Amino acid sequence: MGDITGFLKYKREDFSKDSVEMRKQHWREFIHPLPVEDLRQQAARCMDCGTPFCHWGCPLANLVPDWNDLVYRGRWKEAYERLIETNNFPEITGRICPAPCEYSCVLGITKDAVTIRNIELSIIEKAFEEGWVKPKPPVKRTGKSVAVIGSGPAGLACADQLNKAGHSVTVFEKSESIGGILSLGIPDFKLEKKIIERRVNILKEEGIVFKTRCRIGVDISIRYVQKEFDASVLAGGAEDARDLKVSGRELQGVYQAMDYLRQQNRINVGVRVKPKEQITAKDKNVIVLGGGDTGADCIGTANRQGAKSVKQFEILPRPPLTRAVDNPWPEWAFIYKEGSSHEEGVDQDYCILTKSLGGEKKKLKKLHGVRLEYGFKDPVTSRASMKEVPGSKFEVDCDLLILAMGFMGPFKKGLVDNLNIQLDERGNVRTDEKYMTSANGVFAAGDMRRGQSLIVWAIHEGRSAAEGVNEYLVK
Repeated sequence: MGDITGFLKYKREDFSKDSVEMRKQHWREFIHPLPVEDLRQQAARCMDCGTPFCHWGCPLANLVPDWNDLVYRGRWKEAYERLIETNNFPEITGRICPAPCEYSCVLGITKDAVTIRNIELSIIEKAFEEGWVKPKPPVKRTGKSVAVIGSGPAGLACADQLNKAGHSVTVFEKSESIGGILSLGIPDFKLEKKIIERRVNILKEEGIVFKTRCRIGVDISIRYVQKEFDASVLAGGAEDARDLKVSGRELQGVYQAMDYLRQQNRINVGVRVKPKEQITAKDKNVIVLGGGDTGADCIGTANRQGAKSVKQFEILPRPPLTRAVDNPWPEWAFIYKEGSSHEEGVDQDYCILTKSLGGEKKKLKKLHGVRLEYGFKDPVTSRASMKEVPGSKFEVDCDLLILAMGFMGPFKKGLVDNLNIQLDERGNVRTDEKYMTSANGVFAAGDMRRGQSLIVWAIHEGRSAAEGVNEYLVK
């Protein structure tokens, strides 16, 4: 490394952010990258470990020490070239990935981890500014064609890799926007849509064809796709949201998180929504059920819409502030993490079970809950028994309830059912080691195959499926 004592001399410094009050007034990104000299110091904190566990922690096996050293030396173009060897969309992961690499950073054992994600984002944005990111269509086409169904991160990564291999790729997307969950499921304040459009435009110039508002299994039969293309890849995501099965679920004011987030994203790009159909938190007591990233996105959205109050209930106990004994480094850290949306205002509560919902004139007014207590974890299943705490029932005002409780796997009706392909025990699409389903020539990738997961896993899945498809087409 250029500065072998950098990790001793420099402290971790994150990107600065707009004040809470300022960022709640708009839907734009609110981070401010560091000056070049400060970034060099942050890169100098990388220890050039003999065994860089950041590789192990990142599903993409990003060459982190390499591009940290190059940033320190001012060799930005080479850093960019190293970065894109393993990651198709660093401008996206650099914004929304929860950075498992940082939880595996060796420096993180005793000090604050290296700001890997911030350096990654700085490299790719520098590359765009300097004009290094250019369309590079394949020199030669193979004559083989592939249909990729779904344009989320797994589908886009798969399409990009297959196109680079010379195959003709068509991506089918059921919504009006390319990007899947990136475009409609993630708020602009975390990922502005111009970032996705910038990358999609490059993919188009490289020869990938995109077809929107096209639901395979509804608008076009999967049999037609199988006939017209030499191979196809299912990358439709895990969209079957877990529902709340309690009395009062039918009341007006209860919505799934993705319905809530998609509508606001559409409004932000100018789509007009009738007032009666608009899901708004303005002047309402909002409760978000679910403590994950989707729940946090709903909190940030509710605050920007002008909520009267925002609460977040989680059925599980609050994670510890430091790693538990059974969660050692370099594993993903199951610890309490406060995101930017939490900073903007929310009352969090844990071990809460929703028992029923109450309302007036068919409109939601109350949430009735009870507190839970958990026993010891089962050493085999890692699950703990739970029971209601006697005398802990309560009710709280609630005009808008957002369900952000995770997903049960892909939708089965239409595409999956029509293919009659095998599913695993969790209801996801089963594949072999080459990512092929039980239907010959049909592959699967991303959350549709793996289940709800991180964006870096989605990109890894897309790249891995592309390897399987390419081997199938050229054999």
